[in-house]
Amino acid sequence: SIPNNPSSAFFGFMGVTSAIVFANLGAAYGTAKSGVGISSMGVMRPDLVMRSIIPVVMAGVLGIYGLITAVIINGKLDTPATYSSYSGYAHLGAGLTVGMSSLAAGLAIGIVGDAGVRANAQQPRLFVGMILILIFAEALGLYGLIVGLVVASTASEKGAGLCTSYAP
Repeated sequence: SIPNNPSSAFFGFMGVTSAIVFANLGAAYGTAKSGVGISSMGVMRPDLVMRSIIPVVMAGVLGIYGLITAVIINGKLDTPATYSSYSGYAHLGAGLTVGMSSLAAGLAIGIVGDAGVRANAQQPRLFVGMILILIFAEALGLYGLIVGLVVASTASEKGAGLCTSYAP
């Protein structure tokens, strides 16, 4: 059996980092871009500001996806002597899956939220269409969360017994 590589823990920690960092980048962009649209629209239609907060809330949920994944991966990390390369790569993949999916969803939510709240101020019948588009954009992040959690939670079992401890 091959000894465990001590650097495999690096990949696990990079999974934790990429999950939270990329998810928060998506959440921040979605919040900022939608917030600009809400502020611009609120000058002429202040009565619609609270109704237009929905894209900001949906963008904030993306950061929670990254937080959940980072905490779960961190709980699965083990000492470098017993943490297999398989687990390290799987946790990196899980973190990147959730982080990048949430980043993409945040970009979509920000752009749709900005244009949607401005358009809704001019034509209120567009509200339902905007919400549907936002739901489908949010679903992209949710798909990444589901896949990332499955990969992260099964890595320990699938990678068990592949390597021996490198410690003497």
